[in-house]
Amino acid sequence: MTIEITASNVYDLAPADLVQDDRVAGRMYTDPEIFELEMTRIFEHTWIWVAHESELPNPGSFKSTYVGRQPVIVSRDRKGAIHTLVNRCRHRGASLCEKRTGEANGFTCPYHAWSYSLDGKLRGIPYPEGYEGVIDKSELSLKRLRTESYGGMVFATLDEDIEPLEEFLGDVKLWIDRFMKQGGGYPIKVLGTHQFTFGGNWKIQLENTTDGYHFPIVHRSWMASVDAETADMMSFMTDPEAVTHDLGNGHSVAQMVPEHSDLDADDGTEKLQDRFDELIADLRAANLSDSAIRKVVLAMHGTGFNLNLFPNVSMSAAFFRVLRPISVDRTVIEHVAIGPDGPDEVVGPVNRARLRVHEHFQGPFGFGTPDDAEGWDRVQRGAQGAPEMPILVNRGAAREKPSPEGWTTSHVTDETGMRAAYAQWKQMMSDD
Repeated sequence: MTIEITASNVYDLAPADLVQDDRVAGRMYTDPEIFELEMTRIFEHTWIWVAHESELPNPGSFKSTYVGRQPVIVSRDRKGAIHTLVNRCRHRGASLCEKRTGEANGFTCPYHAWSYSLDGKLRGIPYPEGYEGVIDKSELSLKRLRTESYGGMVFATLDEDIEPLEEFLGDVKLWIDRFMKQGGGYPIKVLGTHQFTFGGNWKIQLENTTDGYHFPIVHRSWMASVDAETADMMSFMTDPEAVTHDLGNGHSVAQMVPEHSDLDADDGTEKLQDRFDELIADLRAANLSDSAIRKVVLAMHGTGFNLNLFPNVSMSAAFFRVLRPISVDRTVIEHVAIGPDGPDEVVGPVNRARLRVHEHFQGPFGFGTPDDAEGWDRVQRGAQGAPEMPILVNRGAAREKPSPEGWTTSHVTDETGMRAAYAQWKQMMSDD
């Protein structure tokens, strides 16, 4: 049964009743109580992206990050296994690691020097004389989260009973496989990251990744700043082949440039852009074959799609975008630049060029990110008014149809991806 949202009942309805097939309540962006429920019902009960395997290249490599609001350390032990450990000493609760990335033999608490191995086992306690017969070190390992990987993407969860990661990803696995082809025949690695905070709810950004409708409006200045070939490539508003698929479990994919969805499907007719002539010359000087050069250069813009993984990471064309909720109206965004991992004479020039492309749109002074963030801020400010008025997510609802694979599909400018995410949100936020 659908419950009508009105000015008189908007604050009385259960969270799950705030999501309808074609609209959601603005209260979902502004209510601190809903935010607290999200942190437990969603972020502590699903798979959360925590790292790319390239960020943990060696035994002893680590990365500090968060699962929801819980601080964690992702580490690679001496046998190569990856662990996700709650960043909290078992003695008096101090954080063990404040460094974002690095290499270590283990983790030592700066307060009383309790030390832990890379897999979280309690290794040593200074002045142990007071602990005889009081504690058993084997019972005081760091809290370890269930951790699984697919395609180099590392996920962790606080829910020990959750389904396996690959089951949660489902048909997303095909799109992860395609996304990783942008290495041009080489594996993908993280080149660098940058963070910023916007004054809005995390779901506002979640909506954005597969929202093709905003692109020519918000990113007009970027379209004016690029060459005609790139602008033409991204003019997908009237392309009937540009579509968004609901992949299940809240995941979705928007194919802005369908012909670049699978970078292996190259018939050799597409012209390499003139803007990459210098890069092509560098690759020829490195004795790369013409076919290998073509594969690398065609991937310079990344893939032709944005893949949204509920709830906290997107694989967006040529980078990862990670969201971390801080409060009901504050969210940290991390942009992760990626590129091929191979011999320096090849990947050096490629990754320098990819970083320039990344900076031009995704960078903190680029043409894309500041405009997106301004839009997200405005949604948060506007949502404070008339809380009974809905946030509409109905664009294209009447023209959705199943794809040959069985995915609910509509045009790339439609809000199919948002409806997919909110259906998963509704399910996870339901009392039953």
